[in-house]
Amino acid sequence: MTDADDLRARTRALLAEHPPATTSRADFLAARFDAGLAWVHYPEGLGGLGAARSLQSVVDAELAAAGAPDNDPRRIGIGLGMAAPTILAYGTEEQKRRFLRPLWLGEEVWCQLFSEPGAGSDLAALSTRAVLGDDGVWTVTGQKVWTSSAHLARWAILIARTDPAQPKHRGITYFLCDMTDPGVEVRPLRQITGEAEFNEVFLTDVRIPDAHRLGEVGDGWQVARTTLMNERVSIGGSTGGRESGMIAPLARTWRERPELRTHALHQRLVTLWVEAEVARLTGERLRQQLAVGQPGPEGSGLKLSFARLNQQISGLEVELLGDEGLLYDDWTMRRPELVDFTGRGPGYRYLRSKGNSIEGGTSEVLLNIVAERVLGLPTEPRTDKDVAWKDLAR
Repeated sequence: MTDADDLRARTRALLAEHPPATTSRADFLAARFDAGLAWVHYPEGLGGLGAARSLQSVVDAELAAAGAPDNDPRRIGIGLGMAAPTILAYGTEEQKRRFLRPLWLGEEVWCQLFSEPGAGSDLAALSTRAVLGDDGVWTVTGQKVWTSSAHLARWAILIARTDPAQPKHRGITYFLCDMTDPGVEVRPLRQITGEAEFNEVFLTDVRIPDAHRLGEVGDGWQVARTTLMNERVSIGGSTGGRESGMIAPLARTWRERPELRTHALHQRLVTLWVEAEVARLTGERLRQQLAVGQPGPEGSGLKLSFARLNQQISGLEVELLGDEGLLYDDWTMRRPELVDFTGRGPGYRYLRSKGNSIEGGTSEVLLNIVAERVLGLPTEPRTDKDVAWKDLAR
């Protein structure tokens, strides 16, 4: 078994052979992956050593102390947090070896083609169609929406309906889609912030080989649930230290601007500070649980808390600043590579946080998941569960 001491020795050997000061970023990251130190809990040959997930922190600490470059995880978060664990769980050996290395190295950015104009909260109602031809190639037609990073992505994780005669959850198949293929059109969606980090994606007779199917035909919903559970942990499970995330700029303003303070605002700040710390520690506990298994519905509760806290904290920050809080730094239409909550002004944080209760599963849907799968409460009546998708009213 690989233990902490072994990992420290392997990491120090990597640093000695590839000194960060004299090794290019690309070469260092490639050497790290090949040494099994990318994600240590993955199998050997796929960037890991089959070690416990909890031991990743040992490697990360050694590399950070040496000033080693990372793989810019915020830019490739969809690939790391959603695509990779799904490919690992359901991919063929050929798929794992083809996709995981360039994904982790950041050579290929990923996006997620799940939501549709008529299938957001009720994702299983999706209508994008995939039809298998005699040549073993699927033809996909439909529209996806709210797609982060589609304007940057080379690959996408995609779910499409392959059997409309089945009930909506059972007629779906999961694919890996090349975003550079003919028929894929990406259009920006300008948000309330002025930016367009989201996109709508139109798929017109896009041809996907069966070799890029993930999981069995018709089992796409089961595969997608793995992605969704990892997504919610990825969004809500911040890895920062105490007073990190959205609470950080608010606390800093409070300390640096004593003239803005009031007793009522202080009480609200303390309450939110404590709740943010509780959420951070809950996220840490959830990551420790992941070390011995797979993400479960508990991640939905964490993402719920993340959305509520971000909106309340950013609202208090704007209120604390008074007239200054109404200012906005830049309405320029941009298509950013990542969401930067703490690198922008309070107006941006206030506006952007409104989307936190929609992206990654709406708060209403997540409340149902927590109620039914965590608390064990009775499920809501669902009259469409056993009805063929083609017979559902739309």
